[in-house]
Amino acid sequence: MKKQRLVIAGSGSTYTMGMMMSLIEEKDHFPLKDLVFYDIDEKRQERNAEATEILFKERYPELESFSYTTDKKEAFEDADFVFVQIRTGGLAMREKDEQISLKHGVVGQETCGPGGMAYGLRSIGDMIQLVKDIREYAPKAWILNYTNPAAIVAVALKKEFPDDERLLNICDMPIAIMISYAKMLGLEVWDIVPEYFGLNHFGWFTKIYDTAGNDHTDRLKSKIIHEGFIPEDKEIANDVSWQKTFEQARKMLMDFPEFLPNTYLQYYLYPDQMVEKEDPNCTRARQVIDGRQKRVHDTCDGIIEQGTAEGADLHVDIHGVFMVKAAASLAYNLNERYIVIVENNGIISNLPHDAMVEVPALMTANGPKPFAIGEIPVFYKGLIEGQYAYEKLVTEAYFENSYVKLVQALTLNRTVINPVKAKAIVDEMIEVNGPYWPELK
Repeated sequence: MKKQRLVIAGSGSTYTMGMMMSLIEEKDHFPLKDLVFYDIDEKRQERNAEATEILFKERYPELESFSYTTDKKEAFEDADFVFVQIRTGGLAMREKDEQISLKHGVVGQETCGPGGMAYGLRSIGDMIQLVKDIREYAPKAWILNYTNPAAIVAVALKKEFPDDERLLNICDMPIAIMISYAKMLGLEVWDIVPEYFGLNHFGWFTKIYDTAGNDHTDRLKSKIIHEGFIPEDKEIANDVSWQKTFEQARKMLMDFPEFLPNTYLQYYLYPDQMVEKEDPNCTRARQVIDGRQKRVHDTCDGIIEQGTAEGADLHVDIHGVFMVKAAASLAYNLNERYIVIVENNGIISNLPHDAMVEVPALMTANGPKPFAIGEIPVFYKGLIEGQYAYEKLVTEAYFENSYVKLVQALTLNRTVINPVKAKAIVDEMIEVNGPYWPELK
């Protein structure tokens, strides 16, 4: 089994240490020769890197080389895989996005509504440049992108790199939901075989089987409705905001019982309720800054100070395990089934061919091989077409420097709808995002 040269781009992320634990957990299935951290924020990267160096000496001594750098050539040359998790503007800009949205009485969230629009416009340029940098030094590397908002980023990257077959956008939200399904059904999450369709953060599970072919869908629906629904993934299980989100997913299922919803649909189906429960002075971004970010930074500082990772608050997270398992399936042609983002091309036959859809696919050495979905019902088709039009307009606004298309995008988005409000939000977002956005005309 070939050992891989892996690069983590955006290694200053608060998710990096969970990813490191996942690499340790999966080292027999995705063995590494070299691991490289790359980030433009040297100081933020350094904390994670120094803690990782100690952690790997103790738990991954067979790794031949670990390094961290801000030099593109040093990072990407001869890479086999690059995992990308960048956040242009950082959590500080996410907080501003959320506050501006809430000020105008609409959803404040990093991937949905105006927050997703603002973050998307910030992400596109940096992601395009990053892919170009990687391709300069590693033309054949697999690029697995986690950068949000994945839906908008996926559309933009497909437009810019239409023939790059080794560039794949993936999201861990479906598998995070499946962890809760598995707990309720008494199964292991990797023994669940889901049927699913939609866009990123905008989809539905239609069936839940196990590897023996048993259909658990109706039993699962009944358990969620009558027993409740809670997050089980360690990263979010004790987070009050996520607990409320899973409660809302139960309500969505009760209101629309045909399919099991992705939790993010709450922002589009109940936007007014989502606004009412948010506090502009304690946004979701602020909760992350004071919560996960502080916890991760404190943990890394403790490891560095003590010179050991023994007793540190580190654990394997689904974000990392999903990425590593998907990479292993690509690297070793395992043909394992994962939910990923791919160009539609008739997969969902009554949606646009160029839509970037999120569906189950076999991950092979030649890339993802998605399963055909066929036609979807009118209600879901209508919702998806409106959301995809928004995503496409945001992307076109970036490439065409179009103010009008950005206002059109928000007017279409179910979290806004009102064109007067859409224009006011875009105007204020331009002021705040000036250095990060293209100059709109």
